[in-house]
Amino acid sequence: MEVIPGIDLMDGKSVCPVHMSFARTGTFSHNPVEVAKMWVDQGATRIYLADLDGARMGNPQNLDAVPAILDAIPEGLRLDFGGGIRTIKQAEQVLAAGADRIVIGTTAALEEELAREILDAVGDLTIVSVASLNGYVAVRDWQARTDERAEDFAKRMVALGAKRLVFTDVSRKGLRGGVNVSSVKRIAEAVTVPIIASGGVRNVQDIKSLKKLEEFGVEAVVVVTALYSGTLTLPEALEAARREEE
Repeated sequence: MEVIPGIDLMDGKSVCPVHMSFARTGTFSHNPVEVAKMWVDQGATRIYLADLDGARMGNPQNLDAVPAILDAIPEGLRLDFGGGIRTIKQAEQVLAAGADRIVIGTTAALEEELAREILDAVGDLTIVSVASLNGYVAVRDWQARTDERAEDFAKRMVALGAKRLVFTDVSRKGLRGGVNVSSVKRIAEAVTVPIIASGGVRNVQDIKSLKKLEEFGVEAVVVVTALYSGTLTLPEALEAARREEE
């Protein structure tokens, strides 16, 4: 299982949000490039960039971070980028900037035809975000909820051509309350594409719990707050993700 450290971007800086709130953030570093270097030095081969400004404003605002990071770390690093990608043109701009994969969420949930067009155009390079708030799909930087169940949305996106999903339990995001393993498993069992888990990771045990879901299609986990707060180190997480149960 792959462990993907995340960098949340706001105003060009790396921040550590607390429980969905843009108002409650702490600056971890004024330079996302330095944060990326730190994660690569500790073993990361992929980083998940979340453009919080972009998610709020409806178009990417921190895209400059992609070439800046890749220029500083040119060998072997892959970047996933999400936040505000709501048109095909924006998707293409993100990929042209150097991102390995794009992440779409609100667009997929609210504009099915546009989601279909993006998936038809760059489906293999697209991750659809399934953000669950009390079991229903959360949209618009998780400040609103639809009436569609997360599992139904996941199935709908796969039917449209999604090749990979990232599942976030919004109620756990930023709180380090532990991974909602049952919810992750439920989504993984509902579809036949790989799942990236996100939200709630607090320690090595959470990584081990997710690793047990590999057989159901869970291929990776995004970790943010636990790494920045120090309750989990990236080397610990990578080791737990590699190790087979004895």
